[in-house]
Amino acid sequence: MSLKVKGTRLMVALFLCVSVLGQAPPGSRAAQRLEEYRQSKAAALRDDFGELVRYRAANASLKPAAPDEKRVVFFGDSITDMWNLAEYFLGKSYINRGIGGQTTPQMLLRFRQDVIALGPKVVAILAGTNDVAGNTGAMSLEDIEANYASMEQLAKANSIHVVFASILPVHNYTPDSQDLFAQRSPQKIVELNRWLKSYCADHGDLYLDYFSAMVDEKGLLKRDLAEDGLHPNRAGYSIMAPLAAAAIEKAYPNKP
Repeated sequence: MSLKVKGTRLMVALFLCVSVLGQAPPGSRAAQRLEEYRQSKAAALRDDFGELVRYRAANASLKPAAPDEKRVVFFGDSITDMWNLAEYFLGKSYINRGIGGQTTPQMLLRFRQDVIALGPKVVAILAGTNDVAGNTGAMSLEDIEANYASMEQLAKANSIHVVFASILPVHNYTPDSQDLFAQRSPQKIVELNRWLKSYCADHGDLYLDYFSAMVDEKGLLKRDLAEDGLHPNRAGYSIMAPLAAAAIEKAYPNKP
């Protein structure tokens, strides 16, 4: 058996055996649902932990960026994956490379294929909520922060400007939101956002603050911005779009 196969199987075994399932208390319905999700993904992730196959064909068919093209890659998890960029950014050369359920170690694995190889001048990264939940196993804040930093360093090494988006707040105001909320510690989200903002200031990156525009007086996601407490609806994306456009414009190099 090759070392690559052994390493992949070990990674998946660890993925399945971690006992601390993010924020949700062991034995709770939220923890059970998270474990069911992880079991459902185990076979696929054993063969392709980063899910590189998702965009491989699309990347191969994508033409190189034109000299005057303002190409931007939106890189993230389901919140990016579900975002119809063409609807919210008319006429823009914005490429969606979100994959639902992903965590930062998975995104780091596919960063070269799904960002660097596409030749953007800017990458807008929205990641971390699934790390907090424990989608691929329990992670410390330091683990998540290290993955953020690695993606930023890879981007800069390839002359790509970085926009780091804050993790969105979550809410538990609806029946559909209870489990997703229980898996995600609002305190950890705030701590990661604080770190991201500081990192951007120290390294010359743009911090895109969705959180402040979408949080309510209780520190949770505003009720009318997501039915399940996590994934933005049209009203949520309508708040996010102009904020993203403004941040990208500031980040874009060679502005007149």
